[in-house]
Amino acid sequence: MNQRVIAALLATPLAAALVLVALLAPLPYTTYSPGPTVDVLAAPDGKEIIQVGGGEKTYRDSGQLRMTTVSVTPRTAQVNLFEVMQSWLSSSDAVYPRDAVYPDDRTAEQDETEGQVQMLSSQDTASAIALRALGYDVPSYVEVQGIDSGAPADGALDLRDLFVAVNGTRLAQDDLQAASTAITDAIAAAPAGQPVQLTVLRDGKEVTVPVVPEAGDDGKPRIGIIMGQGYDLPFSVNVDIDPRIGGPSAGLMFSLAIYDTLTPGSLTGGGEVAGTGEIEADGSVGPIGGIQQKIVGARQAGAQLFLVPADNCDDARGADNQDMRLAKVATFDDAREAIEAWAADHGATLPSCGS
Repeated sequence: MNQRVIAALLATPLAAALVLVALLAPLPYTTYSPGPTVDVLAAPDGKEIIQVGGGEKTYRDSGQLRMTTVSVTPRTAQVNLFEVMQSWLSSSDAVYPRDAVYPDDRTAEQDETEGQVQMLSSQDTASAIALRALGYDVPSYVEVQGIDSGAPADGALDLRDLFVAVNGTRLAQDDLQAASTAITDAIAAAPAGQPVQLTVLRDGKEVTVPVVPEAGDDGKPRIGIIMGQGYDLPFSVNVDIDPRIGGPSAGLMFSLAIYDTLTPGSLTGGGEVAGTGEIEADGSVGPIGGIQQKIVGARQAGAQLFLVPADNCDDARGADNQDMRLAKVATFDDAREAIEAWAADHGATLPSCGS
């Protein structure tokens, strides 16, 4: 056996090992793929996802309104070349730089907290938009949307508490920015060891809670809450969704499902509608990420119509929707009217991303 043959025999397993290492080495990318969809009008295990209190009459009809999700590789996951190439070649998946999805200055815990806060906020805003569309008066307040474990507010304040006064001074409900600033300033000005008297609306009653601020990592007084816009609903509305699902992108579908639950007849005419979009306090529909994956996931779940936020139109044009219709929506009213038109005639002309 000559030296070239021996060298080749030795080099072959080494080359194979190097190829294997290259294939399995972690790369700085994250992959998106179609995630599960959830019919928000459903009642899994006999428990409705849309739950309405106060003795309000509800209408449980046929048809589906599906929220859509994206399966994203977790922050702590390591994606290799084989996985990246598999997603890149897929017609339904996408590949993004890891730092564009998961900034380095954040932790997995912070990602989860932010997602939960966004989900709670989207549910509250969806409830307000749906009830206002039905003619109810729904005033806005500064709301407790997150509480840090072990913080001064933990055990004193509750999620969805609505601030009405601080240290005995009523907050301006027509100016949420001013109200939020007043709360923040009162916490910052509290003498060391002295409580801030926070009056909140909880379960329809005003409750005054003393909370003693503590110095945070930056040395500034804090009570450990996340504040956002909340609403005083005329009766309770709850969206019972798996807590592992976070983010704001189901807001539009929540609002439509709440509206449908509180009105007689099926909004979808018994059909299957899916969609996505962040619902804003003024009823506008904001863009979301992963629109192409959500369209594919909805189509695979059997949806016949998909609601596309207007600002996602450019990306939606490249999605594999096949025979599932796409309707462009910029507001809650746009979405409701598109569904009603489609329910009456599946061939009806609808606003599209091409118009």
